[in-house]
Amino acid sequence: MSILRRRPYILAHLAKDLKIEWRSKDSANAMLFFALLVVAIFSLAFDPTNPYLHKFTGAILCVAIMFAAMSALNQVWARELNNQVLDAQRMTNASANDLFIGKVLANFILLTVVEIILAPLFVIFYNLNVIGQAWQLAIVIPLGTWALIVNGVFFAALSIRSRSREMLLPLILLPIFIPALLAMVMSTTAIITGASDPILWIKMLAVYDIIFTTVCLLLFDTVLHAEG
Repeated sequence: MSILRRRPYILAHLAKDLKIEWRSKDSANAMLFFALLVVAIFSLAFDPTNPYLHKFTGAILCVAIMFAAMSALNQVWARELNNQVLDAQRMTNASANDLFIGKVLANFILLTVVEIILAPLFVIFYNLNVIGQAWQLAIVIPLGTWALIVNGVFFAALSIRSRSREMLLPLILLPIFIPALLAMVMSTTAIITGASDPILWIKMLAVYDIIFTTVCLLLFDTVLHAEG
């Protein structure tokens, strides 16, 4: 929070995006719809009473989160293109990284709210019983969510002027996100089944977040002004 107080433009961008989303609810509704769709389809495909299903629930949960995020990331910069808002932001004294962090935080909060709504439904649909230490999910899910959002916002900005950005973004993002997705799935599965220790996967996910957040912050100013 002290960082946010020292960087008021981050709070300004964050508040703007959250206020717009609160009024329209476009991204939140799309994310919730896609997440529920994935959960419902897989619950119909598998028998929830089958104990072997618990080996796959971690992967299903992560895929549901990924598809939910993709539905919103495609439109994350669309509002900035209207009425040359993005051009105006380039001319302000605010750092490009302030804009980037504000966007990332706004979408991270939105996806986290969707995950909180999704969690009890997921437990009911799959008759879920966490055998491992359930509190570790409160570390894994945010780390995986951050990895997806920080890369998604960055690559969405990179493809913002493309006519086929809805198709281009997944093609760029998903290969980059695969290591984080693997760590997220393996750690979530280990926690749900209690079959192994997820600490190594959690550490890998944390390192991934640090590396890619740093790289995105270093390159975003170049990407933003290259799109001008």
